[in-house]
Amino acid sequence: MRVAEAVGRVLADLGADRAFGLVGSGNFHVTNALTAAGVRFVAARHEGGAAVMADAYARLSGRLGVLTVHQGPGLTNALTGIAEAAKSRTPMVVLAADTGAAGARSNFALDQAGLAAAVGAAHERAATADSAVDDAIRAVRRARAERRTVVLSLPLDVQAGEATVPPSVVLPDEPLVAPAPAAVGQLADLLAGAQRPVFIAGRGARAAGPALADLAERCGALLATSAVAKGLFSGPWYLDVAGGFAAPLAAELIRGADVIVAWGCTLSMWTTRHGRLIAPGATVAQVDVEPAALGANRRIDLGVVGDVAATARAVLAVVPPSRGYRTGPPPHGARWRDVPFSDETGLGRIDPRTLSIALDDLLPAARVVAVDSGNFMGYPSMYLSVPDERGFCFTQAFQSVGLGLSTAIGAALAQPERLPVAALGDGGYLMGISELDTVVRLGLPMMIVVYDDAGFGAEVHHFGPDGYPLDTVTYPDTDLAAIGRGYGCAGVTVREPADLDAVREWLAGPRERPLVVDAKVVANRGSWWLEEAFRGH
Repeated sequence: MRVAEAVGRVLADLGADRAFGLVGSGNFHVTNALTAAGVRFVAARHEGGAAVMADAYARLSGRLGVLTVHQGPGLTNALTGIAEAAKSRTPMVVLAADTGAAGARSNFALDQAGLAAAVGAAHERAATADSAVDDAIRAVRRARAERRTVVLSLPLDVQAGEATVPPSVVLPDEPLVAPAPAAVGQLADLLAGAQRPVFIAGRGARAAGPALADLAERCGALLATSAVAKGLFSGPWYLDVAGGFAAPLAAELIRGADVIVAWGCTLSMWTTRHGRLIAPGATVAQVDVEPAALGANRRIDLGVVGDVAATARAVLAVVPPSRGYRTGPPPHGARWRDVPFSDETGLGRIDPRTLSIALDDLLPAARVVAVDSGNFMGYPSMYLSVPDERGFCFTQAFQSVGLGLSTAIGAALAQPERLPVAALGDGGYLMGISELDTVVRLGLPMMIVVYDDAGFGAEVHHFGPDGYPLDTVTYPDTDLAAIGRGYGCAGVTVREPADLDAVREWLAGPRERPLVVDAKVVANRGSWWLEEAFRGH
């Protein structure tokens, strides 16, 4: 069979069950090969959207992400989404058609390896027809074993060559990284002596929630997560997201910790408020499968190389019980939902806090929330609860605006039993608008909530107080619900809580069409996290 067909079949044999892309002549045959092998293909309206869908699907399904693109502009159109995936350590393979040996002068000619490296992805190339199957297997193995996004270049002349697919293609399971017994003992001793321990779990702990919760109960630790691991824990001792998003009481409790253990979390400037969230005298330990991650963003006192769940279970087996930080009643007000505020709804605009709390009450518990980037993003991130870590997908690895809608599509397909909610700003909604057609075409019962302040609010509130003109970052008020109806969605405009009756009706109905909620939000101030964000901008 031809190489293009062989590569598609091999990816299916190695567990790919869904692929995303936009088909041109260069990736036509390999995409058809994927579908012939049983892989479901989602045709996006733009390669950038397809890349983001594949990223979100992989993150929330636990399966390999697959993106297929045409050579040249097909790959460059996808680069922002590939960068987001690479920075998120998403196991994803990008099948990128490439010009062949005779195409050096082609308009499509690009340094694909250089492009991949520039955005943090790995690169592999199908060098010859004889090696192409092995090259594809290696790309998948690297994506999984290294938790990386891998661009696999498929030159047209190689695709047309003949290849043989082995009768059985199986990748071995990756060995568990077990912690050293001495390191387990050191961490257990540290926790045994802690009076106010706090666990902060990150991306690398998303499969270890129960093990960490058990250990936290044993040693009296409070629990928090980075934004990408939101939903990993539940219960009264969970402080929600640490860092700039944290409520005042949550930040105070974390700052009061005498021992902080970062589990699969590198303690970035966002998670630690540029280091100020951790008290100078606190002892900091970090657990990660990668030695290079230990101390990558700040000084630590103890580093443990090991799988997070395995390490937590090993420590649980030897650490004595302690009340730790749980000496009194659970803290009330550590989550924004429990913090009182003065509702600023009025003059035709709804307070984003009022909006978010009302939506949290209306939405079913079985939900998956995807959040775009912008001034608004703290409100859905912190006021909308999610059932678990696979109910939330955050798009801030590259801090790009416009990824939210495509993220919600990938998340919806990964978690089909849940109501998908896309939380966007007006800028991100319009930037990614082409994929609204994909939502309608796929028949997804999605709610698209637009926090509409008629501008790029982060810039408005960052530069406005200093008296700079804001004409370049503000826009006329636009009927975003009408635009949604033009794509085939239902659409409502929300200016006050009573307008949410239409949302309630949609939720109670058959949800045959997606719903666009154009929420005209109060725009007289920046969100609480904005000052923190711009400290490191």
